[in-house]
Amino acid sequence: MVDFSLNANARNDLGKGASRRLRRNADLVPAIVYGGDKAPQNIALEARELKKALENEAFYSHVIKLSIDGKKEDVLLKALQRHPAKPVIMHADFLRVVAGHEVTVHVPLHFINEDSCVGVKKSGGVISHTMTEVEVNCLPKDLPEFIEVDMAGVDLNQIVHLSDLKLPKGVSIPFLAQGPDHDLPVANVHAARVAAADDAPAAEGEESAE
Repeated sequence: MVDFSLNANARNDLGKGASRRLRRNADLVPAIVYGGDKAPQNIALEARELKKALENEAFYSHVIKLSIDGKKEDVLLKALQRHPAKPVIMHADFLRVVAGHEVTVHVPLHFINEDSCVGVKKSGGVISHTMTEVEVNCLPKDLPEFIEVDMAGVDLNQIVHLSDLKLPKGVSIPFLAQGPDHDLPVANVHAARVAAADDAPAAEGEESAE
């Protein structure tokens, strides 16, 4: 498991103008840390360090050791604001992690055994993903970096639902607690559209021959 750490400085110069100056003059990213029994704290992070951490998928669902002026806190990345046209991070939100208190986090899905999927190998089907991540609830110590979706035994026209996912111990999907209507599809194996299209001209030819 990868360990993530970030360095930050507390900031008192607030407002949109101050944030623009941070990004432009110091190559820093304005951010906020909130949650727990402490007041929200405005901080600034080095843009280069944050961008490098964001290159790793696990960073988005991992407990991060954040050092603010030398004082360390465990946090989770909760929100990220990017510039709509430029590769610039505008703002970041971090949630304090409190030991013994459950957290709700979006965790990426890793689809495995797609090459050996029975619906693909035997029936020529195609796999479609309807989700790339799932919201889970757990204690910080049980937080998984990802959840695997095993496609090996999925047949043609079969759907993998949220309830089919094998979750690590201590991890739950809060959406499922809302009832059967919330057991959403994660992936499915369907017939290839190319094959369906190839059948159409043949059918038309038969009709014209008649």
